[in-house]
Amino acid sequence: MELNNLTLADLRQGWHPTLDGLQCNYCQAHWATGTPEKELVDHLTLVHGGNLAQLIHTDSRYNTLTTKQQDLLTAFSTGIKDQDLAKQLQVAAATIRHQKFTFREKAKQARLYLAIYDAVFDQAANQESPLIDVPTQTGPVDDRFMITEDEAASTLQHYFDFEHQPLRLKRWPKKQKVILTVLTRIIEEVPTNQHFSESAINQLLKPIYFDFVTVRRYLVDYGFLTRTADGHEYWRTTGKE
Repeated sequence: MELNNLTLADLRQGWHPTLDGLQCNYCQAHWATGTPEKELVDHLTLVHGGNLAQLIHTDSRYNTLTTKQQDLLTAFSTGIKDQDLAKQLQVAAATIRHQKFTFREKAKQARLYLAIYDAVFDQAANQESPLIDVPTQTGPVDDRFMITEDEAASTLQHYFDFEHQPLRLKRWPKKQKVILTVLTRIIEEVPTNQHFSESAINQLLKPIYFDFVTVRRYLVDYGFLTRTADGHEYWRTTGKE
């Protein structure tokens, strides 16, 4: 699930709008605008076990819930009475009530933080171009990754021959920030949800730049591509989470 482009409403319902319809938050399932909500909910239930289950157990660095907390929230979602849940877990009912209180306090903190964040950065957004998305990095994040949309547009226009089909890179940049910006465009030529052999990924990159090996290496180093340990299989990294 790509959190960057989803609103709170999108997360709550389990699907989000696209240019030509609606799409599931968890797979490539797509529906036309105006599709009955029941059809979308049925898909989430049958294919993904329900949107709530996906949210609670989502595999994301932003999900800080412990396994115990996930289990408790799953139980609370069923409407089970505190006394009955306490018996199941062999704890006092007061312990269950305390857990609910803790969750409510966290929710209050989250709402306050969102209000502060929106007030600060909505105002800032009117003054500067927003940053583009780059893959989550395993190492330290520095100024290389602070790339505005305006900056990226200017850089890409400078380094790519957009009149040529297929896409062609005019020259390889020297600065790492520019390399990273260039990679954000190159990766768009690699289909999502597909695995490729090294030969196949080379065939995709070769028309873009003659030194496709360097391009491939940087795509892996910066997290745009993932590969197996033996380097025999490559696939596009999905999302920044």
